[in-house]
Amino acid sequence: MSPKTYLITGATAGIGLATAKALTRQGATVVAVGRNAAKGREITARIRQETGNAAVEFLTADLSSQAEVRRVAQEFRAGHARLDVLVNNVGGFFPRRQLSADGIEMTWALNYLGVYLLTELLLPTLTASAPARIVNVSSDMHRSAQMNFDDLQGARHYSDFRAYGQSKLALVLFTYELARQLAGTGVTANALHPGFVATDMYRNSGGLIKLVAPLIKLMAIGPDRGAETSVYLATSPEVEGITGQYFVKKQAVRSGPASYDTAAGQRLMQISAEMTGG
Repeated sequence: MSPKTYLITGATAGIGLATAKALTRQGATVVAVGRNAAKGREITARIRQETGNAAVEFLTADLSSQAEVRRVAQEFRAGHARLDVLVNNVGGFFPRRQLSADGIEMTWALNYLGVYLLTELLLPTLTASAPARIVNVSSDMHRSAQMNFDDLQGARHYSDFRAYGQSKLALVLFTYELARQLAGTGVTANALHPGFVATDMYRNSGGLIKLVAPLIKLMAIGPDRGAETSVYLATSPEVEGITGQYFVKKQAVRSGPASYDTAAGQRLMQISAEMTGG
């Protein structure tokens, strides 16, 4: 693989960290993004030592905050003339409704809206670097979700699983809209389900999820296996030019029926632009 530049969000643990390691081993320049600066320094040093590749750096940002999304996008552009692949891996599960710094429900702010904004801000760089790729880490939990446009942020009734599933459905809708909008630019956009992965997201959750976290860990696959489809979509020549698809175990499959609602996708894009000041 020729040296390329990759930006990976949520890269201090779990699937994101495994993805960063795998890409760094292939000789790439990897820019990892996470909210914990100390942990970022630690994983950067560890990846350099384990892979022998010094071309890895860390940018600190809480991607639930729109101001920090804008800042980290500016920092990236200031340090890098090109971006070959953007891997939107960041995500969280919030048992109780809480608000971001912008007053937006946290699941929506982190899992979807921050992804939307970062992608939009980096699109000029991606387009200038074409052929380039956008890889969005979703979840098969989107299959049982619906977009509740009348209560996107769960203000009237909050359910952690409903909020999480909706955010992952939004990612797939966003991916398909991106693919349509970017047709002919040389930039592709695909989404994926990483599998049932044992990550810190479950361990750091509360309520029933926290109680069964040890059992979840026993049943789930490890982060390295969970990262395989992300790495595949980011690097494989087999998917060069493939766009607007949903992948599971490195195979394009049909996503949930609600994800093919083009009217919902267009409405989502409009609302996203309004919520981010676009």
